[in-house]
Amino acid sequence: MRRKIGFVLAVFAATVVLMVLQKPVFMAWYAAEAAGAGFGGWMAVLWHGLSLDLTVAGYVTAVPLLVMLASLWVRLPERLWRGILTGYFVLVSVLTAVIFAVDVALYEHWGFRLDATILIYLSDPKEAMASVDFWLGVRQTLLAALYAALMIWLYRRTLRFFDGQRVGWRTASVGSLVMLLLAGFDFLAIRGGMGASTANVSKVYFSSEMFLNHAATNPVFSFLSSLGDRNTDYAAEYPFYDEPQLTERFAALRGNAPGAEAPARRVLTTSRPNVVLVILESFARTVMDERVDGEPVMPNMQRLKEEGLWFENFFANSYRTDRGEVALLSGFPAQTRMSIMKLPAKSHNLPSIARTMSGEGYATSFSYGGDLNFTNQASYLYATGWQELVWQKDLHFDREAADWGYDDEVMCDWFAERVISLDEGGRPFLAALLTLSSHTPFDVPYSKFADPVLNAMAFSDACVGRMLDRLKASPAWRNLLVVLVADHGYPYPATLSYNEPLRHRIPMIWTGGAVAGPQRIETYASQIDLAATLLGQLGLAHTDFDYSKDIFAPAPPRKFAYYTFNDGFGVVDSLGAAVWDATGDRVVTETNPELLDVGRTMLQMTYTDIGRR
Repeated sequence: MRRKIGFVLAVFAATVVLMVLQKPVFMAWYAAEAAGAGFGGWMAVLWHGLSLDLTVAGYVTAVPLLVMLASLWVRLPERLWRGILTGYFVLVSVLTAVIFAVDVALYEHWGFRLDATILIYLSDPKEAMASVDFWLGVRQTLLAALYAALMIWLYRRTLRFFDGQRVGWRTASVGSLVMLLLAGFDFLAIRGGMGASTANVSKVYFSSEMFLNHAATNPVFSFLSSLGDRNTDYAAEYPFYDEPQLTERFAALRGNAPGAEAPARRVLTTSRPNVVLVILESFARTVMDERVDGEPVMPNMQRLKEEGLWFENFFANSYRTDRGEVALLSGFPAQTRMSIMKLPAKSHNLPSIARTMSGEGYATSFSYGGDLNFTNQASYLYATGWQELVWQKDLHFDREAADWGYDDEVMCDWFAERVISLDEGGRPFLAALLTLSSHTPFDVPYSKFADPVLNAMAFSDACVGRMLDRLKASPAWRNLLVVLVADHGYPYPATLSYNEPLRHRIPMIWTGGAVAGPQRIETYASQIDLAATLLGQLGLAHTDFDYSKDIFAPAPPRKFAYYTFNDGFGVVDSLGAAVWDATGDRVVTETNPELLDVGRTMLQMTYTDIGRR
């Protein structure tokens, strides 16, 4: 039994070593890009990349583990067991070596690690091979052969531990329990640990220098994890119009239309404020406006609403945080059955508030009390210009973390001090905070309302209110613009349908010493419009934000709000709404029929755009 257990452990360890080895080879291959990394950068690549190396090792070890479990009970010649394992190891070695060699060659052209995109080009082998230089083919073939040979040699060494002899039923019973225990650990390696986020490319991202993040990425994981998307023809998802019609229709809706860059009126006292963006988890308008026995659930939001710029008709673009973040930070519309944040090769091409502002000298940082690996947030944020990410792994408080991370009380107190410290540093900054306590399971250290949803929302409201009061009492307030906006709505009350406009209505408030004075903004808008509106007030160009309109522009190209749900869209303006659900191809609401064409154009253009990126 010791030999059987040792064999499984040896396979796992050997695979980890082989995966880790890819990173110094990749770094050496791209020595010019790695030149500034230093010894610390090389070590950081190895350390942060280890999480996905363990995941790949977990997948590779699964078959040998099952073989060992079967060998406890099934009597087969040991030669046959060894033949099965040898064939398996050769297959794994060749596949891994080919992926690695191709990835190394393509990185300089693609700028991201290998994914299933390559299969699109292999659909026409003749054309694909026509673009391959002969000596490049020879070089990469030799690299693949050498790496495969090394893998096969090391796996054959692990086979020395293998023992396929059948044992007695008592030993087999105990051995089976041990193998199941090992299988549990193997599953954790595959899953990526016990945290809320499962294994994804974002887990290895650690630096604002994208090359180091790419160097830490395991190309085998990157390729295999994207296979589910390999046959997706994004442009064909919603074929409402042909290409010329789509282009013509969208031209009238473009957020960056000529003349849209200069705001119609200034709402700030300065063109270079420090900016704080607070993304409020699940803060729905229906909850914000709720009262229990005459007492407001969110008294602080109600107070702040009267003190700053209040956007009365503001809507989320979707129903999930990952979609809402992209809409807010990149001005890119949310999708229906997918999320561009989960496609790193696509999302890193998106425009970004952070990238634009960092180009103007702003220091950019994003903070969250939970795990930013969840839904590839870290990879998206680093790739789109956020220079510093601070999250649960970087924070240490006396209070124990909740299910999703540190609660809003400790995070809001910490973030207020951070903003004050950034202000004292003298450099202009963009600092963002994503809250988390107002999220299921709504377990918070607070007791005000019997309804757990309302109680958690009230807790977050109290924390944010206290944070704003702390900032208001500090010198940082004078030159500060604070944007409070929800990531998405919430189905409250429970009878609120997933597709109706009220489900997606959210608050947005601009406050701070940089705000000229209280105003009520009636224009219909959605999260995608924050980017152009904010950059417009800063006097910065936003021509790369195709979908984002400046709400304060002299003649906004549109005055509607747009949102998507699981398989459809809604469009709302002052004249009514149009809601279309692809399930059964039915129009749910049509109080303003013209908006159906608007929604179809926006939805099709979004998916067409993703296909092009």
